[in-house]
Amino acid sequence: MGAQDSAEAKSSRSAARPRAEQTRRKPRRGFAVEVGAVGLQAHPAVGENAVDETMELLDKVLQRENMLRALARVEQNKGAAGVDGMTVDGLGAHLREHWPRIREEVLSGTYQPRPVRRVEIPKPGGKGTRMLGIPTVLDRLLQQALLQELHLIFDPTFSDGSFGFRPGRGTHHAIERARTHVATGRRWVVDLDLEKFFDRVNHDVLMARVARRVKDKRVLLLIRRFLQAGMMEGGLVSPRVEGTPQGGPLSPLLSNILLDELDKELDRRGHRFVRYADDCNVYVQTQAAGHRVMASLEKFLRERLRLKVNRDKSAVARPWERKFLGYTVTQEKRPKLKVAPQSVKRLREKLQPIFRAGRGRPLARTIQALNRILIGWRSYFRKAEVLRIFEDLDGWIRRKLRCIVWRQWKRPKIRERQLKRRGISPADAKATAYNGRGPWYNAGSQWVGKAIPTTELRKLGLVPLVEAQRRLAGVV
Repeated sequence: MGAQDSAEAKSSRSAARPRAEQTRRKPRRGFAVEVGAVGLQAHPAVGENAVDETMELLDKVLQRENMLRALARVEQNKGAAGVDGMTVDGLGAHLREHWPRIREEVLSGTYQPRPVRRVEIPKPGGKGTRMLGIPTVLDRLLQQALLQELHLIFDPTFSDGSFGFRPGRGTHHAIERARTHVATGRRWVVDLDLEKFFDRVNHDVLMARVARRVKDKRVLLLIRRFLQAGMMEGGLVSPRVEGTPQGGPLSPLLSNILLDELDKELDRRGHRFVRYADDCNVYVQTQAAGHRVMASLEKFLRERLRLKVNRDKSAVARPWERKFLGYTVTQEKRPKLKVAPQSVKRLREKLQPIFRAGRGRPLARTIQALNRILIGWRSYFRKAEVLRIFEDLDGWIRRKLRCIVWRQWKRPKIRERQLKRRGISPADAKATAYNGRGPWYNAGSQWVGKAIPTTELRKLGLVPLVEAQRRLAGVV
């Protein structure tokens, strides 16, 4: 949180400066002029700390420095346009013209968020779709500004077992903590998955928990309006009475606020757990204890938070039989992290279209397209300690690339000629070219492997996953 704390300190110093000094500063953006001017007129400083001491939460949200940081984050995240069609690139000009009116509407409680644009994306593995709600860029700006102030209020109170959507914490911290719990002898896991969590959040239950820490009723009203903004699909707007659709900056924090009650209950009971968003793993010592915990938590979530456990995806099992955030662990007394089989399968499915498209283009372009995916994948799984999976993937990728080349050679006569040009004996080249087998079989033969060696693929840009993994393990 060092960078964010620094930004907050800068914000406080800026707010505490005399009005004349602030107006003399030449902002970098037209939006900065509007935010600075309007904000200072609303709260003239009469002392060194007068503004900070008297300012209510919504006024802090709309402060110049906070809004500028929110604008920078929205521009950095880019993202699609909402129902009004306004893009991130057009937001600055819109604010320069309309910010005083927008700010006044927010302060007076008359601001009405626009409906979110419904978008469905396929879930990994082809198991249905996930619904996203894309707010307008203006609503994303206001949500981001709210998030920055609400984070300072709520995040310090969250449980140590919560890792999702929190500064300074992430998936790698979560899986390391999970591995630690298994290493302490808790060899059973209660793997909880909440059914359609982001679609089923009860607004009243959520707002009651927000109101425990937020006393500015204008902020509460604005949050509820964001929650209840309709959803547009096919030109029709439908009202929303539950859920916090993924897609807006505020949704992750609101989900943590609601599920913090689950975290606190687990802490109160003395359980070892790791939660990332709606995925929660509780580690226990026996199977019987796991079933007891599963039943009691299912009841707790249903009665206290009005949430339902997805029984199809939840289970009491051994940790090495389950995946968590794409990883799993080995069975050793000191477990090692490894890539879950489901993650490997998902990567193969993601690469298949690139291999299919590679039949009609140079191999270097195919490898370049592969690298765009593989670089991010191996970075995410850099914590994995079991290298066999990376070796198997490397062999599969090389064979798929050789399969592409074999197809590009097309006819047996061309294949024979190419093999001989690449150092294969005439007899072996002819036998391989005319064996009648398919591309996948021949791509795995020793003669095609010698004709298209790994060194040639490396020269075209292919970096073996296992080599990169060893390098990352030595650095991280």
